[in-house]
Amino acid sequence: MTMRAAVVVASNRAASGVYDDTTGPLLVDFLTSLGFRCAGPIVVPDGDPVAAAIAAEVEGGARVVLTTGGTGLTPTDRTPEATRPLLDREVPGIAEAIRAYGVGKGVPTAALSRGLAGVAGDCLVVNLPGSKGGVKDAIAVLEPILVHAVEQAVGSDH
Repeated sequence: MTMRAAVVVASNRAASGVYDDTTGPLLVDFLTSLGFRCAGPIVVPDGDPVAAAIAAEVEGGARVVLTTGGTGLTPTDRTPEATRPLLDREVPGIAEAIRAYGVGKGVPTAALSRGLAGVAGDCLVVNLPGSKGGVKDAIAVLEPILVHAVEQAVGSDH
């Protein structure tokens, strides 16, 4: 059976139809390329709707949920706050690696992302930046580790 994954896009403007999100489809393509079963992105406003969408996907059996958006410093950027209470344990190295990758590529603002990563039940949840460049950097970091991390989250053998 193929593991299920989900993508949650935190964007007030995309959720209200001001513009089309471009980061969610990138992540869906990435997850399906790794062999996950993943429907289209779930686009919700920042804050509590993000928590509700993540929780629904965890409850629904997703083994990985990638979020994009809501990790910056603006007052409406609340994805980390929505995510943290859902996590049983954090995996800080993933978020640190994503930030370091961006900074190492010469994008100093990558250090401003407040994204988290952790395990909620049997599901790995990772917050990614909302920019297309930030998502591409995150994909570069996640590609070699994501399947292994998801397997480890349920105690699969090394």
